Amino acid sequence: MNRIGLALRALHHGERGLAQDLLRVSERHVSEHEIHHVARDLSAWSQRHLRELAEIGGRYGARLGTGHALETGLGARLREKRSELVKHRSTPGMLLLHDLRHIHVQAAGVSLDWEMIAQAAQARRDTELLSLTERCHPDTLRQMRWANAHLKQLSPQVLNS
Repeated sequence: MNRIGLALRALHHGERGLAQDLLRVSERHVSEHEIHHVARDLSAWSQRHLRELAEIGGRYGARLGTGHALETGLGARLREKRSELVKHRSTPGMLLLHDLRHIHVQAAGVSLDWEMIAQAAQARRDTELLSLTERCHPDTLRQMRWANAHLKQLSPQVLNS
């Protein structure tokens, strides 16, 4: 595997973690309807990125899986029940801030990976890889902005209550 393959593998790992964590945030904050639904949609973007990375990874010696199902089922149900319990506690706002901060930091790391791969693709004049970065990197930037916007909106009321 060459160095671009290693970078693709790291990006794939980051996208998988981001997709999984967005699903966890969605499940954990079921009572926050916008968080719940939008986080699911944003996770689907990362899952699409995983499929596209798997398609191109072989060209660089990186065998990247597409089929690992993200955690759902029993774990998801347990988190939903926990979410129901958490909403009756006094700190669900702090938990949401923590989760959004984590998503933002994770998306920032994925964004940097996309940027590095885009620069390498430009240097190699690899139009297929560059096209992939141009399709997927903007989604990652939107995932970061979504988390940041909610952090800005919720922080004053949560931290001052």
